[in-house]
Amino acid sequence: MPLLQRYRLELSLVLLGCVVLLPGLGAANLFDWDEINFAEIAREMVVSGNYLQPQMRFLPFWEKPPLFFWLQAGAMHVAGINELAARLPNAICGIITLPLLYRIGSRLYDTSFGWLWALMYLGSLLPGLYFQSGIIDPVFNLFIFLSFWFFINYVWKRDVSMDFQLRRHPLWYLLLAGFFAGCAVLTKGPAALVILCLAFFVYWVWKRFRMYISVPHFLFFLAVTASVSGVWYGLETLLHGPWFMEQFITYNIRLLSTEDAGHGGFPGYHLVVVLLGCFPASVFFIKGWWHRQFDKRYQADLFRWMLLLFWTVLILFSLVQSKIIHYSSMTYYPLTYVAALVVWSMHKHRQSTPGIIVWSVRVLAILLGLAMIALPVIGRNPEWIRDDMADVFAKANLLADAGWTGLEVLVGIALIAVTWWGTAALRKGQALQGATILLLGCALVFKTAMVTMVPKVEAYTQRAAIDFFREKSQEDAYIAAIGYKTYADAYYGALQPDNKPRLEDYSDKEQKSNWESWLMHGDIDKIAYFVTRIDRTTELEELEDVSLLYSKNGFLFYQRLPKNK
Repeated sequence: MPLLQRYRLELSLVLLGCVVLLPGLGAANLFDWDEINFAEIAREMVVSGNYLQPQMRFLPFWEKPPLFFWLQAGAMHVAGINELAARLPNAICGIITLPLLYRIGSRLYDTSFGWLWALMYLGSLLPGLYFQSGIIDPVFNLFIFLSFWFFINYVWKRDVSMDFQLRRHPLWYLLLAGFFAGCAVLTKGPAALVILCLAFFVYWVWKRFRMYISVPHFLFFLAVTASVSGVWYGLETLLHGPWFMEQFITYNIRLLSTEDAGHGGFPGYHLVVVLLGCFPASVFFIKGWWHRQFDKRYQADLFRWMLLLFWTVLILFSLVQSKIIHYSSMTYYPLTYVAALVVWSMHKHRQSTPGIIVWSVRVLAILLGLAMIALPVIGRNPEWIRDDMADVFAKANLLADAGWTGLEVLVGIALIAVTWWGTAALRKGQALQGATILLLGCALVFKTAMVTMVPKVEAYTQRAAIDFFREKSQEDAYIAAIGYKTYADAYYGALQPDNKPRLEDYSDKEQKSNWESWLMHGDIDKIAYFVTRIDRTTELEELEDVSLLYSKNGFLFYQRLPKNK
């Protein structure tokens, strides 16, 4: 069989991933906080040549290990320091993930299931969206999933009753599991090992405490994980001492045990985010909780593994005090797996999709589509809501000229149309065809929204400030945001080492305040520019040598000249 013929579906998914994920990656500016934060760390690696120790404002940044920043920095060397390069690693991650899910799914069931699993991931709202972002989680989650999958392969290889075709020695799969676990730890920290070990523990409990892995083998897994992650952790400690690692560990413990500023939420926060954010796959997933028909033991076992992983991640991050939307994104793999299994089962048995599923998908699509239609309509007529708004900053944001044409309403209409078309086929018993129409349609509609609508929303929330930072980046000057948290002043202001904060520990709020106080009151040696929001109280307007340049869309822009000018 010719090579292209043999791998035609994998290549089709690669091409589909390129079409959906690559265009328009730079259409919108990076968003605070995480996108700009991570891109700035990568930019500072490129500028400083220091790739070993992550930095923010050219001071040590101990919140994350460096693997993702290395990927971004590599992309910046190729594509330049811009939004495309910052988001490119995740887009490539998505292009890899689609044929990977297809390949695994085909081995578990058949090519139809592999196709459905890949489309479930790409065609759902948040999973597809994150592949077009500059956050760490898509790469982090892929490494965890690969570790999880190869660990299961190890378990199945040792259990001959599973009858899953695996040619290698069990320790080979355990080696791969440890390798990818180490990559995950090197991407975002020890949370990767916590997720994996909790899932392994819950499976052990489900097995009624029967040992499915020997103690020496588990220690081997941990040793491989430590060896891979130790490439950086050990070298950093050896070269710079334990201080950086101590700060890193302290930060991660604090993040798990306390509520991060601006990131609180109710206990069921992540369940709501996952079920709404993974539309339309989440509708099928809910039905899949009760799926019980399996032809092979390994199929039933993987179903249990996937549900264990889903609930382990969901419960873990529901208990964590900081509620950040992408913390629960690891659930997307088991969720889309179960959702694909539901549709595949209907396809295999030539069943029509139950009306409750069809109408649930349609109602959610109508609500989301109406929101997409309302957005450009209100964008062209902001006075409809602006006069009644109590938030003065949001009210001023709406003064921005976002460039709505009105044609953007077609995106919402298209979502409703493709959803209706796909679910109509599902209702007629054409499960594979209907799901393909639904999921491909959603993927393309969400992509169109990313390119046509997200940049216009960004025009309201931050563009006035970013345009100012970009303009002043050409000057040898200090640039600082006062009174609100942002990393845009560093990234879009193209901060250079000579203009970094003169502090040993920038994370400390009191010292940060001292740095800002020096810029506003001290004997500065070059011009200082300040940006603040109109809803934040600062002392800038009270300082005699600080002058207001202008205000725009909710932001105030000031300058202070050095005394010798």
